[in-house]
Amino acid sequence: MKKANYVQYGCGDEAPKEWKNFDVSPTLRIQKTPIIGRLFRSKLNLVFPDNVYYGDIIKGLPLKENSVDGIYCSHTLEHLSLYDFRNALKNTYKVMKDGAIFRCVVPDLESCAKKYIEELSNGNHEASIGFLKATFLGIEKRPRGIFGFLMSFFGNSHHLWMWDYKSLSVELEKAGFKDIRECKFNDSEDIMFTYVEDESRFNNAVSIDCIK
Repeated sequence: MKKANYVQYGCGDEAPKEWKNFDVSPTLRIQKTPIIGRLFRSKLNLVFPDNVYYGDIIKGLPLKENSVDGIYCSHTLEHLSLYDFRNALKNTYKVMKDGAIFRCVVPDLESCAKKYIEELSNGNHEASIGFLKATFLGIEKRPRGIFGFLMSFFGNSHHLWMWDYKSLSVELEKAGFKDIRECKFNDSEDIMFTYVEDESRFNNAVSIDCIK
């Protein structure tokens, strides 16, 4: 029997052994570079597990087409420009088998916007600051030093495009996905997703389950 193939991209340090885990972080590239990785290890904000591999969903992961049984990404797609986001969905769809499940979680723009309006209506004159901090759309402080500049230039910590349920659903439908529904933590019919999902990631977030 052929082994099932489940893939997570944008995994960070959450890398269950039951899944193939990919990340595009410059920190990961530095960590996996001989000599340089050892020199900068103490300065890295995040040390990735050994079973995390470098892979860029925008360019396409090193996977065969129609080969993946399930894909998961959490708090990843909001770090992409709209153009790159659409390429990511295209490449996600391409490697999935027919009937495979794609589950994604992103911060909820609608929730953040409602909170901003509520705070503003209640007389909070710094509501905009709270909104920009909550959405990671602003830059509070520019990094200093060579290492800080490199991490800022090559990194991708800020949010480039935010989503609500309706707009994300439309994009998924355009990419070819069907049976699109708002989902909750660990409510997938496929138990493999229980290995990769973190309940805290579903707070104040848009979470969607769909199939190819």
